[in-house]
Amino acid sequence: METPVIRIPRTTRGHRFTRLILSSALLMALAGIAFAQQPLSLADAASQGQSLYQQSAVTGMVLVVVRDHEVMIKGYGETYPGSAHTPDSTSFVRLCSVSKVLTTDLLLKLAADGKLSLTDPLQLYAPPGKQVPIGTAAPAPAEVSNGPEITLRNLATHTSGLPREVSAYPAKAPHFTFPDYALRWDWLPRQKLVSPPGSAALYSNVGFDFLGDALASASGESYAALLHERLLQPLAMWDTTLYPSAEQCARLLRGSGDQGLCTSTEESGASGGVYSTPADMVKFLQYLLHIPASSPLPAPPLAVYLNPAELKSVQGLSHAGDPTGIGLAWIQLGDPATSSSLLEKTGGGAGFTTYIALSPSRQTGVFLAVTEGKGKQQIDFYHASNDLLAALANVPPLPPKVHPVRPRKGHPKPVRRRAHRTSHPTPAR
Repeated sequence: METPVIRIPRTTRGHRFTRLILSSALLMALAGIAFAQQPLSLADAASQGQSLYQQSAVTGMVLVVVRDHEVMIKGYGETYPGSAHTPDSTSFVRLCSVSKVLTTDLLLKLAADGKLSLTDPLQLYAPPGKQVPIGTAAPAPAEVSNGPEITLRNLATHTSGLPREVSAYPAKAPHFTFPDYALRWDWLPRQKLVSPPGSAALYSNVGFDFLGDALASASGESYAALLHERLLQPLAMWDTTLYPSAEQCARLLRGSGDQGLCTSTEESGASGGVYSTPADMVKFLQYLLHIPASSPLPAPPLAVYLNPAELKSVQGLSHAGDPTGIGLAWIQLGDPATSSSLLEKTGGGAGFTTYIALSPSRQTGVFLAVTEGKGKQQIDFYHASNDLLAALANVPPLPPKVHPVRPRKGHPKPVRRRAHRTSHPTPAR
């Protein structure tokens, strides 16, 4: 392949910025050539994982890599402080907001079955007597329309106009157990939407709680039963659950802070309550990436539904990079016309930070879970993970975020408040 030639003429001081841009373009072109030569080996990926672990200053970390028919599971650090045991393929982890991509997978399955439509209003699945807010005004009588309705697609793309949470988390409530069904549906009719549905993106955990309620209503069974029957059982993800056993809880990774009980999380299963293991996440990655002969059922296509540039505002979706597309729970980073584009979902809470990222065109994906530590983080955890994916997929890395999220001291450690149920390591409440 010939090296691109970009001529940079001698010019005045006023054109130095132009020269800098052209020089950067040359470097990126050369980088593209370099990345076209040889993908990162799994052994080298394990070494990069070690560096990422050390610079993240966390207690423990698991790294899962799937590339075509190659698989790697690697543990780093300790299962809990002082354990002297390294996390492995059976270590129990909280997926946190990565749970949302399981929810939207079920949404697409029910849509394909004809049991619902993405354009269905949430009102269609509301309990009797509960009115869903419309537009940005207070709820109106059923016969009066004063704005757009919240649809299932709005909930799945964080464009419902609902806030992030119902309220502050009760002090002694276990993680991912609040709000329950009755409380959130009593809360909803009294709300005024932050923005008209479909006009702006605002990350909303409670929006996914309502989406899970809608899926349960449409299917005629509980969300937990739907998740098990349509996704976990077919994929043989036997260690993925909302109802952890005592034996599973004994395998739960723990960080430097006391995060309370390991218990049932059915109330927020659709938004962040799923537990899993690295071994099960291999199966899920293979399913999402359509690895031939690796999954017993086909996955729905991962599509982008919204262009962030066409929305009035976008909040809470840029923790892993500047979004160029919004899917159903998934966020697209990078120019989709290039091989560097990826799909990702962040998660955080209860002492965990989690991340899943895919390069579908290269059938390559990564999953990472870390537990909080006491040291000072030295890198951007998500950006480093994206670089690792790019090297494995043999594509040029994405550029740094234009508007980086300022990390907390010790980032990516999730805060220890029980109210923290976020999609990223920095507090948002």
